[in-house]
Amino acid sequence: MPAAAAEGEGTMAFGSFENSGASQPMAEINTTPLVDVMLVLLVIFIITAPLFHEAVPIDLPRVDASRLDDRPRIVSVAIDAAGKVFVDGREIARGELPARLAAIGAAGQPELHLRADRGTRYERVTEVLADAQRAGLVRIAFVTEPATR
Repeated sequence: MPAAAAEGEGTMAFGSFENSGASQPMAEINTTPLVDVMLVLLVIFIITAPLFHEAVPIDLPRVDASRLDDRPRIVSVAIDAAGKVFVDGREIARGELPARLAAIGAAGQPELHLRADRGTRYERVTEVLADAQRAGLVRIAFVTEPATR
């Protein structure tokens, strides 16, 4: 009888409910507890999600102030085919451009839109760019026309 008792204890240790001669462990995973935990977490997140969007109630002061303009001031510089420079539509003499750009740069950091005629010499364009750099203007945009096909 001790041999039969030892044999019966061996099958119980593996958790098998079969009475077959070969005892193997269970190979199936029970997913029910996993699904239960996931559903509980889902309910918790559904309930607590609206609470994350609550802001701290603060009584802000009332002030009469103008709203800041988000767009930068734009200064248009154009160079025609003859090399004449126009700032905001007005012609500027060749020697006045550095002083004019320095005054514009001292008033703030505007955005410089540079338009150059197709026939303008590259040397003149680089002179205007160098004057703008010396004046402290760092936001420079080259304005072009879209190509027609």
